[in-house]
Amino acid sequence: MDIDIVNAAVLLANFVVVPAIAYGSQLALGALGITLVYGILRFANFSHGDLMAFGTMVAILGTWQLQAWGIGLGFLPTALLAIPLGVAAAVIAALAADRTVFRFYRLRRSAPMILSIASVGVMFVLNGVVRVIIGPDDRSFSDGARYLINAREFKTLTGLSEGLSIRTSQVLTLALAVLAVAALFWFLRYTRAGKAMRAYSDNEDLALLSGVEPSRVVLLTWVIAASLAAIAGTLYGLDKSFQPFTYLQLLLPMFAAAIVGGIGQPLGAIAGGFLVAFSEIALTYPYKKFLRYLLPEDMQPDGLVQLLSTDYKLSVSFAILVVVLLWRPTGLFRGRVL
Repeated sequence: MDIDIVNAAVLLANFVVVPAIAYGSQLALGALGITLVYGILRFANFSHGDLMAFGTMVAILGTWQLQAWGIGLGFLPTALLAIPLGVAAAVIAALAADRTVFRFYRLRRSAPMILSIASVGVMFVLNGVVRVIIGPDDRSFSDGARYLINAREFKTLTGLSEGLSIRTSQVLTLALAVLAVAALFWFLRYTRAGKAMRAYSDNEDLALLSGVEPSRVVLLTWVIAASLAAIAGTLYGLDKSFQPFTYLQLLLPMFAAAIVGGIGQPLGAIAGGFLVAFSEIALTYPYKKFLRYLLPEDMQPDGLVQLLSTDYKLSVSFAILVVVLLWRPTGLFRGRVL
């Protein structure tokens, strides 16, 4: 019976816990960009998903070029070398959008809803550019060692019936997410520019009276949000696959993560990202084999014991979003109300 419990735990870790940690890290990085823009610039940026796609596209093109030149990192994916290209491209795209679209409405003190509607237009433009340049189909750009821990090797080493597979991309996702979040929080907490951004977010008028330069705050906000978008998008593409439309679909879970945690609250965005990720994967996982390890033979289920089909995965994010907006509009960390 004890060995069955261990097998059940390994099974759950392999198909729920490890994928949810990687997916949650990607959502957290994306939600951080959304919550920064909302907290400082005061509007919901619906182009964030396609900004991720744009930065990832440039990282993919850079990866392909490096691979063609025979440049790589051994067992690590070559895309790590191309991420700075994706970050630079995403920053340029975000600043161009601000200069040509958002700045016009910001200087006229337009309502946040106007800026959000304008971001939808930016979203379509970015999506079209990505589709024209790289195409609408799946694009593979991962190389190096696929697994750090292989299921077959794990079984041989432990003697268990269930194996545990941990992909290199999953470990890199968690590691880079931790580094990016740590760097962001250090910047916001200990640098003069970060303190200016926090002051501007808390009280814009008081910050202006204190000598905070609004144009610099706006510039830094877009640079940070775009950088997080490119990193999150590239990590998602490495872990799963790259397809432009997929990043548009990611917009709902990222917004759900930002709102669940508390819009405008960076810590809330991280917590919300993992909450949404674990909810989506746990509710769509078939628990038949898991329960067969734990239950007596006469009580073992015949069906899949799947609460929701994977076709309804996005509905989980929507349901969480609705429940939080009805029950606690400020989110878990008491952010701003949309």
